Amino acid sequence: MTQIDWHKLPDGTYSPNCYINRELSWLQFHLRVLAQATNPNHPLLERLFFLIIFSSNMDEFFEIRVAGVMKKMNHGNVSIASDGMKPSDVLAEIAKISHAAITEQYRILNEDILPELAKQDIRYLKRDELDDKQSAWMRNYFIEQVMPVLTPISIDPAHPFPRLVNKSLNFMVSLEGKDAFGRDINLAVVPAPRSLPRVIRLPDELTGGKEHHIMLSAVIHEHVNELFPGMKVTGCHQFRLTRNADLKLSDDVDDIAKALEGELDNRRFGDKVRLEVTTNCPQEISDYLLNEFELHENQLYRVNGPVNLTRLLFDFNVPELRYQPFTHVIPKPFRRESFDKGDSMFTAMRRGDVLVHHPFDSFSPIVSLLWQAAHDPKVLAIKQTLYRSGTNSEIVQALAAAARNGKEVTAVIELRARFDEAKNIEVANLLQEAGAVVVYGIVGYKTHAKLMLIVRREDNRIRRYVHLGTGNYHAGNAKAYTDYGLFTADPDISEDVHKIFQELTGMGKPAKVNKLLHAPFTLHDSLMRFIDDEIKHAKAGKKAHIIVKVNALTERKLIDKLYDASQAGVKIELILRSMCCLRPQVKGLSENITVRSVVGRFLEHTRVYYFYNDGDERLYCGSADWMDRNLFHRVEVAFPIEDKKLFQRVYQEGLINYLQDNVQAWELSGDGCWHALQPQSDEEAHIAQKHLLSVINHVND
Repeated sequence: MTQIDWHKLPDGTYSPNCYINRELSWLQFHLRVLAQATNPNHPLLERLFFLIIFSSNMDEFFEIRVAGVMKKMNHGNVSIASDGMKPSDVLAEIAKISHAAITEQYRILNEDILPELAKQDIRYLKRDELDDKQSAWMRNYFIEQVMPVLTPISIDPAHPFPRLVNKSLNFMVSLEGKDAFGRDINLAVVPAPRSLPRVIRLPDELTGGKEHHIMLSAVIHEHVNELFPGMKVTGCHQFRLTRNADLKLSDDVDDIAKALEGELDNRRFGDKVRLEVTTNCPQEISDYLLNEFELHENQLYRVNGPVNLTRLLFDFNVPELRYQPFTHVIPKPFRRESFDKGDSMFTAMRRGDVLVHHPFDSFSPIVSLLWQAAHDPKVLAIKQTLYRSGTNSEIVQALAAAARNGKEVTAVIELRARFDEAKNIEVANLLQEAGAVVVYGIVGYKTHAKLMLIVRREDNRIRRYVHLGTGNYHAGNAKAYTDYGLFTADPDISEDVHKIFQELTGMGKPAKVNKLLHAPFTLHDSLMRFIDDEIKHAKAGKKAHIIVKVNALTERKLIDKLYDASQAGVKIELILRSMCCLRPQVKGLSENITVRSVVGRFLEHTRVYYFYNDGDERLYCGSADWMDRNLFHRVEVAFPIEDKKLFQRVYQEGLINYLQDNVQAWELSGDGCWHALQPQSDEEAHIAQKHLLSVINHVND
């Protein structure tokens, strides 16, 4: 139990030391991902993958979170967050933690992962490790494949320092001698085109068929002198610049698609936030670059290896070094053997609700339902929200086919899904060309709800069929993320979904929904009311229990209400993937609150809210995390699980199962530190995701 000097303020909120800084909590999640690279529970190539994911996560963390804190500091360095930390203090702490983490990342790569890969004949060869034939092949590769697309840029009064693209690989080259025009130039920049692979596999005849590779940086470094004939190259050092990649759109734009297309170009050249160089980069070169980019010393990251690990290859066909593949299950009501002649998925949905839990259950029923709807003469209309997708997606292809078949197809596409904006614009264009009605939701409110509505005429009456989910309509994500989906023909839920689509495509007052919880209108108030009910039960001496599984908890009013509930005696168990601004297990403040995080093979993405409610239990799945943006600035939906069997399945498999994990779980203490759990001497090891694989997919090893 942690002890801190906290107090409640007159307005009912709590003192700043009761909250963990959001950015620092987000950074702690990335450290939990990094820790998986050393976790022996994961096969070797999966450990390498976690190392790559950590790099990708840190890129986005600097592009979005660090860039945002820097902007706040430049606008006055005044704290507006619940925790009371000034932006400058947050940046200093981020730099301290990040420098140590990235040093550890490269230590893991060089001392753990690469030596173990080498034992399996998977190698990333350095220049001095190549034999004569391999060196000759590399030079030929440089001359034929690399040199024609390189553009060395001298640094002189006529050639100012080039404007470099965000996260691009570049080389700073120092020179001696005079060029063709007699100029005494001593510095040049060589950008590596993004069209070039960062890792090159050596031919089988030079390696005996082994997985031996060289880095593009090594190829360029070895032959950079070819770019400057008649001059002497005295140094060649790779570097990488990270920029602010957040997009800002005005609420009064006339055409959100055109405005967004303009902003996408700006993303490549946003404000500078981080500089990466290799450990052997001379001080004078790194100082020169810092000065050129107007960055401080603590924004410089020296790495012992390639400056961009996100482009490292990991997907080698070595089954024993990967997770065992498994067959994604089709829910029994949707299997062919469950259908009588003439039955369809619509028949199954009329019989009762169907639940899917991805990736253990297959994503294919969602696609199949859409294709059936596209070709079913009884189907009149299809409406769907799309947050992350692509033109090659079967979901998009089925919607386009439905539109071409004369169905009334409406797609609510959220163009501002971060880093998928360009793909979503392509999807919008494709669907419009097929004849679908495409809308972009509400300016100022991202449409994050996952909804599909199919309208069908049956026996001269209209019937609606619905799918609601916690994750995106993206087949790739459904194989890597844990998510719930509900297929239902429930008239009340169907009517609610219909009203929300009307709200998104038309105008008028907020939809009055019956069973769904709907942000930004009713979701937050309902959650506050549900917690209040648990407080009331606890004060009456009754059992009171809350279990919440979401990606993040940052919204202050909900945190304060949970503190109130803890002090009233409510048992609160939180399962959070990433950010948590609440301090659990603080004496007098949150003694009845525990917080855990599970980081494993699949990215945890389900959102489940459970309230005991004096035995009349409430359980909702939804698209919303407990964050300000989800509850007040996005269109979100949470849906009840009412079928008793499905209720128990979500409760047991999606909540209790994760509370029992003692291998891949971490617990948060009141001081803001996360601690990895280990089975006690009298406990059996329990891995939540492995348990789900065994009970759903019958994978037992």
